[in-house]
Amino acid sequence: MPRHAYHLLQPQRRTTAVVFASPHSARDYPWSFLRRIALDERSVRSSEDAFVDELFAAAPRFGAPLLSAGAPRAFVDLNRGAEELDPALIEGAPRSGHNPRVASGLGVVPRVVANGKAIYSGKIPMAEARRRIDQYWRPYHATLAAQLDQAQETFGQAILVDCHSMPHEAMDSVARAGTRRPEVVLGDRFGAAAGGEIVDRIEAAFEAAGLKVVRNTPFAGAYVTQAYGRPRRNRHAVQVEIDRALYMNERLIRRNGNFPAFQRLLEGVIAEITQIGRPAARPLAAE
Repeated sequence: MPRHAYHLLQPQRRTTAVVFASPHSARDYPWSFLRRIALDERSVRSSEDAFVDELFAAAPRFGAPLLSAGAPRAFVDLNRGAEELDPALIEGAPRSGHNPRVASGLGVVPRVVANGKAIYSGKIPMAEARRRIDQYWRPYHATLAAQLDQAQETFGQAILVDCHSMPHEAMDSVARAGTRRPEVVLGDRFGAAAGGEIVDRIEAAFEAAGLKVVRNTPFAGAYVTQAYGRPRRNRHAVQVEIDRALYMNERLIRRNGNFPAFQRLLEGVIAEITQIGRPAARPLAAE
Protein backbone atom coordinates (compact mmCIF):
# COMPACT_ATOMS: atom_id res chain seq x y z
CA MET A 1 0.00 0.00 0.00
CA PRO A 2 1.22 3.58 -0.58
CA ARG A 3 2.90 4.95 2.54
CA HIS A 4 0.86 8.16 2.93
CA ALA A 5 -2.70 9.23 2.22
CA TYR A 6 -1.60 12.79 1.52
CA HIS A 7 1.12 15.39 2.02
CA LEU A 8 0.26 18.80 3.43
CA LEU A 9 2.70 21.71 3.19
CA GLN A 10 1.68 24.59 5.40
CA PRO A 11 2.92 28.18 5.29
CA GLN A 12 4.63 29.64 8.33
CA ARG A 13 1.75 32.11 8.47
CA ARG A 14 -1.46 31.74 6.54
CA THR A 15 -2.19 35.00 4.75
CA THR A 16 -4.66 34.05 2.02
CA ALA A 17 -7.96 32.25 1.49
CA VAL A 18 -6.41 30.27 -1.39
CA VAL A 19 -5.77 26.54 -1.01
CA PHE A 20 -3.76 24.68 -3.65
CA ALA A 21 -4.30 20.94 -4.15
CA SER A 22 -2.80 18.30 -6.44
CA PRO A 23 -4.85 15.08 -6.36
CA HIS A 24 -3.10 13.23 -9.21
CA SER A 25 0.64 13.84 -8.76
CA ALA A 26 1.48 10.94 -6.40
CA ARG A 27 4.08 8.46 -7.63
CA ASP A 28 4.35 5.96 -4.76
CA TYR A 29 3.64 2.65 -6.53
CA PRO A 30 4.15 -0.23 -4.07
CA TRP A 31 5.62 -3.43 -5.40
CA SER A 32 2.59 -5.33 -4.11
CA PHE A 33 0.47 -3.27 -6.53
CA LEU A 34 2.85 -3.33 -9.50
CA ARG A 35 3.34 -7.10 -9.44
CA ARG A 36 -0.39 -7.83 -9.79
CA ILE A 37 -1.34 -5.38 -12.54
CA ALA A 38 -1.20 -5.96 -16.31
CA LEU A 39 0.93 -2.87 -17.08
CA ASP A 40 4.57 -1.99 -16.63
CA GLU A 41 5.50 0.91 -14.37
CA ARG A 42 5.87 3.49 -17.15
CA SER A 43 2.48 2.60 -18.66
CA VAL A 44 0.65 2.79 -15.36
CA ARG A 45 2.15 6.23 -14.76
CA SER A 46 0.57 7.61 -17.95
CA SER A 47 -2.51 8.80 -16.03
CA GLU A 48 -0.40 10.57 -13.41
CA ASP A 49 -0.09 14.37 -13.24
CA ALA A 50 3.65 13.94 -12.89
CA PHE A 51 5.57 16.72 -11.10
CA VAL A 52 2.53 18.99 -10.63
CA ASP A 53 3.12 18.99 -6.88
CA GLU A 54 6.66 20.24 -7.56
CA LEU A 55 5.40 22.95 -9.91
CA PHE A 56 3.19 24.38 -7.15
CA ALA A 57 5.57 23.69 -4.27
CA ALA A 58 6.17 27.42 -3.74
CA ALA A 59 2.59 27.97 -2.51
CA PRO A 60 3.48 27.96 1.22
CA ARG A 61 6.05 30.73 0.63
CA PHE A 62 3.13 32.93 -0.43
CA GLY A 63 0.96 32.09 2.57
CA ALA A 64 -1.13 29.24 1.12
CA PRO A 65 -1.24 25.53 1.95
CA LEU A 66 -0.51 22.88 -0.67
CA LEU A 67 -2.24 19.51 -0.33
CA SER A 68 -1.03 16.68 -2.56
CA ALA A 69 -2.01 13.05 -2.91
CA GLY A 70 -0.02 10.22 -1.38
CA ALA A 71 -1.60 7.45 -3.46
CA PRO A 72 -1.29 7.41 -7.27
CA ARG A 73 -4.29 8.02 -9.47
CA ALA A 74 -4.11 4.50 -10.94
CA PHE A 75 -4.53 3.15 -7.39
CA VAL A 76 -7.36 5.45 -6.26
CA ASP A 77 -8.64 8.57 -8.00
CA LEU A 78 -9.18 11.45 -5.59
CA ASN A 79 -11.00 13.47 -8.26
CA ARG A 80 -13.90 11.04 -8.24
CA GLY A 81 -16.68 10.49 -5.75
CA ALA A 82 -16.36 7.63 -3.29
CA GLU A 83 -19.52 6.10 -4.75
CA GLU A 84 -18.19 6.07 -8.35
CA LEU A 85 -17.54 2.31 -8.27
CA ASP A 86 -17.03 0.47 -11.55
CA PRO A 87 -18.95 -2.83 -11.74
CA ALA A 88 -16.73 -3.89 -14.66
CA LEU A 89 -13.77 -3.90 -12.25
CA ILE A 90 -15.08 -4.28 -8.70
CA GLU A 91 -16.84 -7.46 -7.64
CA GLY A 92 -20.30 -6.71 -6.30
CA ALA A 93 -20.33 -3.03 -7.29
CA PRO A 94 -23.91 -1.98 -7.99
CA ARG A 95 -24.99 -0.92 -11.46
CA SER A 96 -26.52 2.50 -11.15
CA GLY A 97 -27.50 5.30 -13.51
CA HIS A 98 -25.15 6.04 -16.39
CA ASN A 99 -21.97 7.75 -15.25
CA PRO A 100 -19.69 8.50 -18.23
CA ARG A 101 -16.55 8.53 -16.06
CA VAL A 102 -17.31 5.10 -14.60
CA ALA A 103 -18.43 3.75 -17.97
CA SER A 104 -15.10 4.75 -19.50
CA GLY A 105 -13.16 2.94 -16.75
CA LEU A 106 -12.22 6.06 -14.80
CA GLY A 107 -14.10 5.58 -11.55
CA VAL A 108 -12.75 6.09 -8.05
CA VAL A 109 -10.71 2.91 -8.48
CA PRO A 110 -9.71 3.16 -12.16
CA ARG A 111 -9.99 0.24 -14.53
CA VAL A 112 -7.83 1.87 -17.21
CA VAL A 113 -5.07 4.43 -17.43
CA ALA A 114 -5.46 7.60 -19.44
CA ASN A 115 -4.63 6.00 -22.78
CA GLY A 116 -7.35 3.35 -22.34
CA LYS A 117 -5.05 0.44 -21.42
CA ALA A 118 -6.49 -1.94 -18.84
CA ILE A 119 -4.72 -1.84 -15.48
CA TYR A 120 -5.86 -5.31 -14.35
CA SER A 121 -6.41 -8.63 -16.06
CA GLY A 122 -9.52 -9.35 -13.97
CA LYS A 123 -11.70 -7.94 -11.21
CA ILE A 124 -10.75 -6.87 -7.69
CA PRO A 125 -12.73 -7.56 -4.50
CA MET A 126 -15.12 -4.94 -3.15
CA ALA A 127 -13.26 -5.10 0.18
CA GLU A 128 -10.07 -3.97 -1.52
CA ALA A 129 -11.80 -1.04 -3.22
CA ARG A 130 -13.36 0.01 0.09
CA ARG A 131 -9.98 -0.24 1.82
CA ARG A 132 -8.40 2.12 -0.70
CA ILE A 133 -11.24 4.58 -0.29
CA ASP A 134 -11.14 4.43 3.51
CA GLN A 135 -7.35 4.65 3.84
CA TYR A 136 -6.57 7.19 1.11
CA TRP A 137 -9.64 8.91 -0.36
CA ARG A 138 -11.37 9.78 2.91
CA PRO A 139 -8.28 11.20 4.71
CA TYR A 140 -7.37 13.33 1.68
CA HIS A 141 -10.84 14.80 1.39
CA ALA A 142 -11.21 15.29 5.13
CA THR A 143 -7.97 17.28 5.08
CA LEU A 144 -9.03 19.28 2.03
CA ALA A 145 -12.38 20.12 3.61
CA ALA A 146 -10.64 21.19 6.83
CA GLN A 147 -8.28 23.50 4.92
CA LEU A 148 -11.19 25.12 3.13
CA ASP A 149 -13.12 25.48 6.40
CA GLN A 150 -10.12 27.17 7.97
CA ALA A 151 -9.79 29.54 5.03
CA GLN A 152 -13.42 30.56 5.24
CA GLU A 153 -13.33 31.00 9.00
CA THR A 154 -10.23 33.18 8.77
CA PHE A 155 -10.83 35.16 5.58
CA GLY A 156 -14.56 34.91 4.95
CA GLN A 157 -14.09 32.88 1.79
CA ALA A 158 -12.25 29.85 0.45
CA ILE A 159 -10.65 29.56 -2.98
CA LEU A 160 -9.54 26.10 -4.09
CA VAL A 161 -7.09 25.85 -6.97
CA ASP A 162 -7.18 22.21 -8.06
CA CYS A 163 -3.94 21.60 -9.97
CA HIS A 164 -3.67 19.16 -12.86
CA SER A 165 -1.77 18.52 -16.08
CA MET A 166 -3.00 17.48 -19.50
CA PRO A 167 -1.43 15.61 -22.42
CA HIS A 168 -0.26 17.93 -25.17
CA GLU A 169 -2.63 16.30 -27.66
CA ALA A 170 -5.62 17.08 -25.42
CA MET A 171 -5.81 20.48 -27.09
CA ASP A 172 -5.74 19.14 -30.66
CA SER A 173 -9.51 19.52 -30.93
CA VAL A 174 -9.45 23.02 -29.46
CA ALA A 175 -6.47 24.56 -31.23
CA ARG A 176 -7.37 26.42 -34.41
CA ALA A 177 -5.15 27.01 -37.40
CA GLY A 178 -3.54 30.42 -37.37
CA THR A 179 -4.05 30.94 -33.64
CA ARG A 180 -1.85 30.23 -30.66
CA ARG A 181 -2.35 26.82 -29.09
CA PRO A 182 -3.91 26.99 -25.57
CA GLU A 183 -1.55 25.97 -22.76
CA VAL A 184 -3.79 26.25 -19.71
CA VAL A 185 -7.44 25.27 -19.26
CA LEU A 186 -9.43 26.68 -16.34
CA GLY A 187 -12.48 24.64 -15.35
CA ASP A 188 -15.21 26.21 -13.24
CA ARG A 189 -18.08 24.03 -14.46
CA PHE A 190 -19.26 26.91 -16.61
CA GLY A 191 -19.63 29.24 -13.65
CA ALA A 192 -21.24 26.78 -11.23
CA ALA A 193 -18.06 26.19 -9.17
CA ALA A 194 -16.55 29.67 -8.83
CA GLY A 195 -17.44 33.34 -9.03
CA GLY A 196 -16.64 35.12 -12.25
CA GLU A 197 -14.33 37.66 -10.61
CA ILE A 198 -12.26 34.87 -9.06
CA VAL A 199 -11.86 33.03 -12.37
CA ASP A 200 -11.08 36.27 -14.20
CA ARG A 201 -8.22 37.00 -11.82
CA ILE A 202 -6.81 33.48 -11.99
CA GLU A 203 -6.91 33.69 -15.77
CA ALA A 204 -5.18 37.08 -15.65
CA ALA A 205 -2.41 35.62 -13.47
CA PHE A 206 -1.59 32.94 -16.03
CA GLU A 207 -1.89 35.32 -18.96
CA ALA A 208 0.43 37.85 -17.28
CA ALA A 209 3.03 35.06 -17.25
CA GLY A 210 2.66 34.73 -21.02
CA LEU A 211 0.48 31.61 -21.09
CA LYS A 212 -2.50 31.12 -23.40
CA VAL A 213 -5.63 30.33 -21.38
CA VAL A 214 -9.05 28.93 -22.31
CA ARG A 215 -11.99 27.98 -20.09
CA ASN A 216 -13.97 24.76 -19.66
CA THR A 217 -13.02 23.18 -23.00
CA PRO A 218 -12.17 20.36 -23.02
CA PHE A 219 -11.98 20.21 -19.19
CA ALA A 220 -14.74 21.88 -17.17
CA GLY A 221 -13.89 20.24 -13.84
CA ALA A 222 -14.76 16.90 -12.26
CA TYR A 223 -15.67 15.70 -8.76
CA VAL A 224 -13.53 18.16 -6.78
CA THR A 225 -14.93 21.29 -8.40
CA GLN A 226 -18.43 19.86 -8.25
CA ALA A 227 -18.16 18.94 -4.57
CA TYR A 228 -16.36 22.02 -3.23
CA GLY A 229 -17.40 24.86 -5.53
CA ARG A 230 -20.21 26.81 -3.84
CA PRO A 231 -19.77 30.40 -4.99
CA ARG A 232 -23.00 31.60 -3.37
CA ARG A 233 -21.45 30.54 -0.06
CA ASN A 234 -18.11 32.21 -0.90
CA ARG A 235 -16.52 28.85 -1.66
CA HIS A 236 -14.85 28.79 -5.04
CA ALA A 237 -13.17 25.88 -6.83
CA VAL A 238 -11.23 26.19 -10.08
CA GLN A 239 -9.54 23.30 -11.88
CA VAL A 240 -6.26 24.17 -13.59
CA GLU A 241 -4.94 21.97 -16.42
CA ILE A 242 -1.42 22.71 -17.73
CA ASP A 243 0.08 21.33 -20.94
CA ARG A 244 2.68 18.74 -19.93
CA ALA A 245 4.86 19.50 -22.94
CA LEU A 246 5.79 22.82 -21.29
CA TYR A 247 7.90 21.10 -18.63
CA MET A 248 8.24 17.36 -19.19
CA ASN A 249 8.90 14.57 -21.66
CA GLU A 250 5.52 12.86 -21.70
CA ARG A 251 6.73 9.60 -23.22
CA LEU A 252 9.54 9.08 -20.71
CA ILE A 253 7.72 10.81 -17.81
CA ARG A 254 10.76 12.93 -17.04
CA ARG A 255 11.27 16.63 -16.43
CA ASN A 256 12.57 18.31 -19.55
CA GLY A 257 15.18 21.06 -19.78
CA ASN A 258 12.52 23.75 -19.42
CA PHE A 259 11.31 22.47 -16.06
CA PRO A 260 13.31 24.85 -13.80
CA ALA A 261 12.35 27.92 -15.86
CA PHE A 262 8.69 26.91 -15.98
CA GLN A 263 8.66 26.26 -12.23
CA ARG A 264 10.02 29.79 -11.69
CA LEU A 265 7.40 31.21 -14.04
CA LEU A 266 4.66 29.52 -12.04
CA GLU A 267 5.99 31.07 -8.83
CA GLY A 268 4.88 34.41 -10.21
CA VAL A 269 1.48 32.95 -11.07
CA ILE A 270 1.14 31.51 -7.57
CA ALA A 271 2.05 34.89 -6.06
CA GLU A 272 -0.68 36.60 -8.10
CA ILE A 273 -3.32 33.97 -7.30
CA THR A 274 -2.66 34.16 -3.56
CA GLN A 275 -3.28 37.91 -3.75
CA ILE A 276 -6.88 37.14 -4.73
CA GLY A 277 -7.50 35.61 -1.32
CA ARG A 278 -5.92 38.31 0.83
CA PRO A 279 -8.35 40.31 2.99
CA ALA A 280 -7.79 43.60 1.14
CA ALA A 281 -8.64 41.90 -2.13
CA ARG A 282 -11.72 40.03 -0.91
CA PRO A 283 -14.70 40.35 -3.30
CA LEU A 284 -18.14 41.29 -2.00
CA ALA A 285 -20.27 38.44 -0.74
CA ALA A 286 -22.66 36.95 -3.26
CA GLU A 287 -26.19 38.25 -3.17
